[in-house]
Amino acid sequence: MKIVDQRLLESIEAIARRAGNAIMDIYARDFSVEEKDDKSPLTEADKAAHNIIVRELAERQDGIPVLSEEDVDGFDGPDAKGRYWLVDPLDGTKEFIKRNGEFTVNIALVTQGRVVLGVVVAPALQTAYAAALGLGAYKRKADGTRQRIHAAAKPALGETWRVVGSRSHPSRALQAWLNRLGKHELHPMGSSLKLCLVAEGKADVYPRLGPTSLWDTGAAQAVVEQAGGCVAQLDGTPLNYANPKQTLNPHFVVWGR
Repeated sequence: MKIVDQRLLESIEAIARRAGNAIMDIYARDFSVEEKDDKSPLTEADKAAHNIIVRELAERQDGIPVLSEEDVDGFDGPDAKGRYWLVDPLDGTKEFIKRNGEFTVNIALVTQGRVVLGVVVAPALQTAYAAALGLGAYKRKADGTRQRIHAAAKPALGETWRVVGSRSHPSRALQAWLNRLGKHELHPMGSSLKLCLVAEGKADVYPRLGPTSLWDTGAAQAVVEQAGGCVAQLDGTPLNYANPKQTLNPHFVVWGR
């Protein structure tokens, strides 16, 4: 089913790349760090990327409202068709501050509670992931080449599970979950790149048993789903975006095929 076309997907990727370029300009020099009300960090890179994305989405003149991490109060809800843009201008601000490169720009289009388009750009890694319902999922490398990606099949009985986990948010609950999973190797990673590694078959599963928000997962969930994987709550139902006024996600697990 094709709700969006390739031209739209590529235009959103271009917006995310321009936001990523602005982030990298700041990344290359000294920058200040503030603390938001929830104690999470905020940098001028978050603000610069937010301004670019919101301005360029508005220039599209399609009337679709924008829910951005950096302007939750400015969002009045989806449009009459149940659509809204879901944006994290700089996902992985802690990784940005650490200068380890594991941060992303996330832009998703939600329709009737489902992510139907997602773009994840990792500017420091010169990598982008893009997907849309009916168009599949792709990875674009630093040289500009684009390749179709697919999630990996479940490991055979007795094989080792390749698990990605949060670099900045370890938890006891995660360790207990891993003990039940069985033989595994854990690879820490920052930002929405964890979901993208499952999408491209470099990891088998990503359990998230800690707090996240809609904008942390939306774009990368589109990539996972169009690559053949799934992002499910602990009861097995898909993670959904039907109630954007409730910005916190439940716990979830990202699985390959």
